[in-house]
Amino acid sequence: MLQPLRLALPLTLMLAWGAAAQAQQATRTRAERRRAVTIASTSADPLPIVHVAGDTPTLFLFTSPIQKKTLTFDESRIRVLDAGERSVIVQPVADLGKGERQEIGVFFADGQVQTRAAFVLVTDPAEVDSRIDVQRPEPLNTACQPAQAPAPKPEDFVLLGLVDNEGVTTSSWQGKRTAVQGLALESFVAFRGTGWILADVKILNRLDQPAWTPREATFVGRVGAPLRARLVTEKPGPILPGETGRVLAVVELPEAQADLVFTLEMRGDGGRRFTIPGVRFPQPVAGEAQ
Repeated sequence: MLQPLRLALPLTLMLAWGAAAQAQQATRTRAERRRAVTIASTSADPLPIVHVAGDTPTLFLFTSPIQKKTLTFDESRIRVLDAGERSVIVQPVADLGKGERQEIGVFFADGQVQTRAAFVLVTDPAEVDSRIDVQRPEPLNTACQPAQAPAPKPEDFVLLGLVDNEGVTTSSWQGKRTAVQGLALESFVAFRGTGWILADVKILNRLDQPAWTPREATFVGRVGAPLRARLVTEKPGPILPGETGRVLAVVELPEAQADLVFTLEMRGDGGRRFTIPGVRFPQPVAGEAQ
């Protein structure tokens, strides 16, 4: 007569344990969400936050092709399960700790405004992002405004192949610094790397002149067609009267073995033009592996 009672006690304990386990599992279940996220417009804007979890992959879908080899993240905390032409699937090794923030970033392949997409990954106990549709902000005036400089990291230059063991060569302009059309050269440095040249120019807009925004730039050589440059400004907006603005003119070009010499022409508001002749880009010196 006592045997049924002995069997009933363990059965009651098992049922209670099972109910507690189900309740605990229900508590741990996170709500999955799919949403669109717009990347930061400038380096001063905060990075968008994405909720990730150790038991759920998160898919990033991009509107433009990306350069998979430029992905940057902490491999000890984040796994990239797959990367395609327009997508990346990530999952943390385990739930990120309270207050832990992991950054992941990748460059777009088209080189347009907002060239890098970056996000902050955190773990939230209530929800997880299963899919993120990545959007790029619309420039205020794509036709007129030059691009603003993104916030690159040292590893980006190597991952993109812009710097190799030959390093980067530089030169400065030695000509007479006279003002033309109210614009004067404050400083100039020419950079040459692997498959690219860059002119770093500081331009003074005279106090008695109107505000001036550079709109386009061209490198004109002794032979061949002019090279249309990509303009990048350190600060948005025009160069005000009496102030100095920093402008970068960049061109990707095939490898060349000789020194390159160009005239840099910048055109902007009111037909005002700024010209720097005799800009020299020295040939990179081959380095030896250590």
